[in-house]
Amino acid sequence: MQLTPLDWSVVALYFLFNLGVGLYYRARAKSSVDEFFLSGRDVPWWLAGTSMVAATFAADTPLAVTGMVAVGGIAGNWLWWCFVASGMLTVFFYARLWRRSGVMTDIEFAEIRYSGKPAAFLRGFRALYLGVPINCIILGWVNKAMVDILSLVLGIGEHQALLIVLGIIAITSFISALSGLWGVLVTDAFQFVVKMGMVIVLAVYAVRAVGGIEAMKQKLAGVDAARVGTHAGSVLDFVPDLNSAWMPLIAFLVYISLNWWATWYPGAEPGGGGYVAQRMLCARDEKHSLLATLWFNVAHYAVRPWPWILTALASLILFPGLAKPETGYVRVMILVLPASLRGLMIAAFAAAYMSTIATQLNWGASYLVNDFYRRFVRRGAPQQHYVLMSRAATVFLTLASAVVTLYLESIAGAWKLLLVTGAGTGGVLLLRWYWWRINAWSEVSAMISAFVVSIALQWRWHFDTDKPEDFAWLMIVTVTITTAVWLAVTFATEPESQQTLLAFYRRTRPSAAGWAPIAKLAPEINPEHDGLRNLLDWAAGCMLIYGALFGTGKLLLHELAPGLALLAVGVVGLAILYGDLSKRGWHAVVD
Repeated sequence: MQLTPLDWSVVALYFLFNLGVGLYYRARAKSSVDEFFLSGRDVPWWLAGTSMVAATFAADTPLAVTGMVAVGGIAGNWLWWCFVASGMLTVFFYARLWRRSGVMTDIEFAEIRYSGKPAAFLRGFRALYLGVPINCIILGWVNKAMVDILSLVLGIGEHQALLIVLGIIAITSFISALSGLWGVLVTDAFQFVVKMGMVIVLAVYAVRAVGGIEAMKQKLAGVDAARVGTHAGSVLDFVPDLNSAWMPLIAFLVYISLNWWATWYPGAEPGGGGYVAQRMLCARDEKHSLLATLWFNVAHYAVRPWPWILTALASLILFPGLAKPETGYVRVMILVLPASLRGLMIAAFAAAYMSTIATQLNWGASYLVNDFYRRFVRRGAPQQHYVLMSRAATVFLTLASAVVTLYLESIAGAWKLLLVTGAGTGGVLLLRWYWWRINAWSEVSAMISAFVVSIALQWRWHFDTDKPEDFAWLMIVTVTITTAVWLAVTFATEPESQQTLLAFYRRTRPSAAGWAPIAKLAPEINPEHDGLRNLLDWAAGCMLIYGALFGTGKLLLHELAPGLALLAVGVVGLAILYGDLSKRGWHAVVD
């Protein structure tokens, strides 16, 4: 792809804007650690929610969706669409509780819910484990995707592309270290507009390149014919054919009934965690925390996917049989975009990349500083010292992620291993808010059991997670054994101290149903009795997202009647939510 001086000017202006935002928020970020990592807990819902969406829109995300469509058609997206139920659970059962907790990170939660050495171990171990190896692998993965994109777009070698990526990392790290979370949030909002606008533009040009929607549907029928024998169903099906090799019945059932709540996965933690929890914690109050998470889930699942999917479908026609089908997205961009839009598209990819990098750096630094350095290394230092250490931690993670990028091929197996070891821990992560009997040993035993069982199934019994049926059975066995283990440990060990449980109950005011013995000791607390309302809102939220997602898709594919019917389902869900949320009384924020 040939870039003109105008294209490079657009890219330069984009970076200058981001740098300007960083300089603008510099003074505010250095005032305290609370400002650096949580923007003073004064962020409006639309900004916090948009930042969540931007953070999950990495440079490799459209490529990943293209790969899913190449394997399973539109229905291939059920690999992540199944997490709608988990997202809605976080919105209505956990967003307000996170905001009430008043912690700085989700890792700090361990020492307000539990006590003693087990709680300290949980906090310290997870701060280092998630903050360094897991975070750097995520950063390295995103870096590698950007290297692949630049190699294709600019027609340069991987080493040259890596040098450009390292330059972008340096700029992003500088902005993140300079401006803290405020700079990340504001640039995220700008970046989301840029990248969402350009993926829509690309989808329009891609559809035009194959002759329009009707012509695309006809040509995809030929793709279906070529796939007979290896894939069941049509590329345009919204639900997978359960006789297909890539998604047999048992695998689909595991995804929609088990995977979404039982598995810990970065960015989709059961009950919220990581940067999603950070955005809930930085929200202005409980109401803004809930609305931010609701907007994130609506935008994430119902707004963003179709431009990616349409371009992915066009790539199957324009570039059939690619060895790496995910690169079809970039190849379509190179083929169909006019010269006048190429600079903006490069800026859009940079925006997608930078928003994820900035979030991971700020979030990872918060773990290292708040949950390890300030907790275990140096207590009671001035705020300016911790801000300085936060900036140093940001630089450290930048350098570490660059090293990981260089050795990513050898780390790919470890990344896959780390993901499956989170299977089975979701139950305890969800119930720790709602059942007083869970203690620190419950969570520790769940982590250990999930790791041991999943490793044993893969190494001793040769379960292969690349095979759908093996993955399904690995999930079922791991979740079953892990749940049995942590429940047994819970009842075999002493509960947390009454003092710890009372303090947590007074601080977060969870539903009284699972806290009855403790609630009796705190009669001054007005307990929550909103479990059924939350359940209704959860169902309505799922209706809203799936109705909007599938209804929009049907309309884009010129299927008017089913499209309108599905949109009507989404509207009903929205009406239920609006009616209930408008009646709720919002408690005062506990900081």
